[in-house]
Amino acid sequence: MEMTRLFECLDFQIQNGSIEDAFAAKHDGQWKKYSTQQVKDIVNSLSSGLLDRGIKKNDKVGIVSFNKPEWVFADLALSQIGAISVPMYPNSTSEDYAFILNDAEVKLIFCGDKELYEKLEVTKKSVAQDFSIYCFESIGDIFWEALLVKPSDEHLQQIDELRNEIANEDLATIIYTSGTTGTPKGVMLSHKNILSNSMAVASIFPISGSGYRTLSFLPLCHIFERTASYAYMQMGISIYYAESMDTIGDNLKEVKPHFFATVPRLLEKVYDKIVAKGYELKGIKKNLFFWALKLGDRYEPNLNYGLGYKLQLALANKIIFSKWREALGGNVQFIVSGAAALQPRLARVFWAAQIHILEAYGLTETSPGISFTRDNPQDVRIGCVGPMLPEVEVKIADDGEILAKGPNIMMGYYKRPDATAEVIDKNGWFHTGDIGEIVEDRYLKITDRKKEMFKTSGGKYIAPQPVENKFKESVLIEQVMVVGESEKFPAALVVPAFDALKEWCHKKGITYTTDKEMIYNEKVLAKFEREKDRYNSDFAQYEKIKKLKLLPEIWTIEGGELTPTLKLKRKNIMTKYSKEVSEIYSE
Repeated sequence: MEMTRLFECLDFQIQNGSIEDAFAAKHDGQWKKYSTQQVKDIVNSLSSGLLDRGIKKNDKVGIVSFNKPEWVFADLALSQIGAISVPMYPNSTSEDYAFILNDAEVKLIFCGDKELYEKLEVTKKSVAQDFSIYCFESIGDIFWEALLVKPSDEHLQQIDELRNEIANEDLATIIYTSGTTGTPKGVMLSHKNILSNSMAVASIFPISGSGYRTLSFLPLCHIFERTASYAYMQMGISIYYAESMDTIGDNLKEVKPHFFATVPRLLEKVYDKIVAKGYELKGIKKNLFFWALKLGDRYEPNLNYGLGYKLQLALANKIIFSKWREALGGNVQFIVSGAAALQPRLARVFWAAQIHILEAYGLTETSPGISFTRDNPQDVRIGCVGPMLPEVEVKIADDGEILAKGPNIMMGYYKRPDATAEVIDKNGWFHTGDIGEIVEDRYLKITDRKKEMFKTSGGKYIAPQPVENKFKESVLIEQVMVVGESEKFPAALVVPAFDALKEWCHKKGITYTTDKEMIYNEKVLAKFEREKDRYNSDFAQYEKIKKLKLLPEIWTIEGGELTPTLKLKRKNIMTKYSKEVSEIYSE
């Protein structure tokens, strides 16, 4: 069958061979499996219940939950009746929820647990329209299973009629992303956008045959994992959902997946734990461990190193790297890394350890894939994010910005034609905001970010201005710049308001010497830590500033840190204080 709408991914799996563990998740310590047919039946029952509840075509329905089969049940049930899903991060703030719920005029929400339910109940006070909440955790009469209705012939006929009305280019979902001003923008993605991307991925995915398993833990509200899920359904891959981010290690050993998708930050954590254990070794075991690491640091998949190196690497794989593969379940053939830049050092050592790292690149606005590394060592270039996906075109603008075109480019920003026009030009090219180059006429390489917004290595977007503006509310902070591009966490360079600091020191009986000395005073540092905690409270966990670095000199136009309109010259500041930024992330 030819797929033109997202909900047909499930039909495609049924037609090409149902599987007993299409989805699986832990319940009371045991893995509960759902066959393809069971999923189909649940989706139809949920669609029937939603129709009875008054949900109709083009209505907006929110999903706020950590990954679980119920998330996908809701997504597919909404999709096939023409309702528009509006996924949200479980760790977003109530303010973000309120904005999204108001902007999208959401009529009903699925939430993951009691804590999220209570958060949404508080959010209701700031939302103009009324909306119902159904919870994936059993809580009284709002348990989501209350919406499951055994479909009658009339229900099934109505579902079929609605399915037939849905076109390939119809809106399927609105995914809100944070802008540089902090106001989220709703990315409108059609069935065509996402399906073209998932089919492109499926066409080049390095597996064949049946019996493959993956472990899902990246948020389904992010388009990276969601598009991957549709691809998995098309390929008949069993999707096991991790219990939580804290149990990934245990779940990998239980599920023994053949591959999984992740973000660089998690790979960094895995690597850091491995190295930490290496330092605990003694004698020859420790020497062998770090000998293997040095071999891996030199590895380039596409190069021929000769017999001597190959023999050494084979030995390293047998005695050292084999334990790495066991820690990932023993079956992992490759890992897909996306949502942020991966350190080339990590890519080399994992490839050397026979764990292939396939980097992907894209944005929510591109559904998300633009490029994808192929699983052929000769076709890998460390530091690049692979060749382009089928049907996706890329060109580099005169200023170095990466432009993309294809069936994966979003419909536009919801209710924001002005913002849409800023990123999609009259010829249909989407302006990514990233700077890059094409290596060897084939491989895309990202070199910089054009916009101020950045991602941590965990793949989270950080919009610096709202954080900076909030921190400047402190009487003790004169200037602040958020840093953390591709790092583990956001931090901030801070120039104190030195007159106010002198006054505070006077009140506290602290002798004030010089500005340069006081930024190292223990009591002053402790005060700024308290200020940090105070102003962090307004932000989601991933946005919170983890460390501050106090600086002794005010930023000026003359010093090159500010523009004539007093905006931060971020690159200049990063260059001038590169040593201080390095200290933040090496402590």
